Amino acid sequence: MTNSATKSQNTAFDVIIVGGGMVGALLANALADSGLSIAMIDKNQPTTTWDASRFDCRVSAVTRASQRIFESVGVWGAIEKMRASPFREMHVWDATGNGVIHFDSADIGEPCLGHIIENSVIQSALMARLRQFNNITLFFGNKPLQLSNDDQFAQLQLENHGTLSGKLIVGADGANSWVRQAVGITVNTRDYRQTAVVTTVKTEKFHQETAWQRFTPTGPLAFLPLTDGYSSIVWSTTPEQAESLLAMTDQDFNVALGDAFEHKLGAIIESGELASFPLKSQHADNYVKHRIALVGDAAHTIHPLAGQGANLGFADAATLAEVLQDYANDASARDVGNYSALRRYERWRKGDNLAMLTTMSAFKTLFGNQQPLLSSLRNMGLNLLNNATPAKNLIIRHAMGLMGDLPKIAKR
Repeated sequence: MTNSATKSQNTAFDVIIVGGGMVGALLANALADSGLSIAMIDKNQPTTTWDASRFDCRVSAVTRASQRIFESVGVWGAIEKMRASPFREMHVWDATGNGVIHFDSADIGEPCLGHIIENSVIQSALMARLRQFNNITLFFGNKPLQLSNDDQFAQLQLENHGTLSGKLIVGADGANSWVRQAVGITVNTRDYRQTAVVTTVKTEKFHQETAWQRFTPTGPLAFLPLTDGYSSIVWSTTPEQAESLLAMTDQDFNVALGDAFEHKLGAIIESGELASFPLKSQHADNYVKHRIALVGDAAHTIHPLAGQGANLGFADAATLAEVLQDYANDASARDVGNYSALRRYERWRKGDNLAMLTTMSAFKTLFGNQQPLLSSLRNMGLNLLNNATPAKNLIIRHAMGLMGDLPKIAKR
């Protein structure tokens, strides 16, 4: 792997990935053995190191399917050596009644439901792996300025490195994707009118390697297990309450958090630095155009209540890599920017992603409605599902990525 340094470097590539975050870096890793030449561009310097002395407040609930993807590209061992916290159970309950649902990996014969992993751990492992390949060139600290394409190539002008050409440009550049806007792909957006407050806390009682989630009238509150008895917090609430929480002293925040969580794990002993971000769902009308493809948050964003956002992006990257490698290995169809090749990727992923976005929006609406009759029916439904073991196990197996139309490297 080489870093952008001089004008003499190659400026023509098979695939140009705009965005050096987790999804973009995973895509580059998945294509590293494909024989394709890869460029990765980011206007910033993406995270390449991990600080063991502190927890990253941004984490991902990595499914078993995503774990298999990381294993396939050779980074899972590095992730485990840094910090990956398995969760073996999930406990969800409704604050407005007695509705409870409990998932246990032992019920389906699995060692765990997934892992809670800091985003900086995933990112640094992926970037370290990229350094082992010579067909990947990095152009970090390079802001894209202009994009155009024709029958043969797409052209990408950079702020600090002239113009690159590629057979395919991939937008892996997040919810406010520059690539998506540059090529005029529109999005459908739903503002949840919620803000997520995130931090890391230590609780009086051990988290039992369980992911806990309480649906409150203002939004879901999740405690996600980390190592050494710490938990990552995702508290989705109104913008007004979020502003109030961010202004609190540590002591007042700990008390408010403990109360909101019904002290399931005892008192909140300590909490880290708070961060927040607004919540909305977003879905691109198209994932692909001629010589253009979108992956991850550039194509879709989702409410964090089920922890599926990052996993959808990882599946996008693995699927697109499989499609591109199939075309790269076919001498008669080697053009990886061909629209017919890219449409296969779009058809494969768009339906599944839309189904997950729709389901999460429905859950948010269902649990956010405090009308007494609906609340009663909601709690009754939770309890019925909790006792319907075959249906419950089917749901959790699908959420874990143990079934469904998955790319090859995500399968057992």
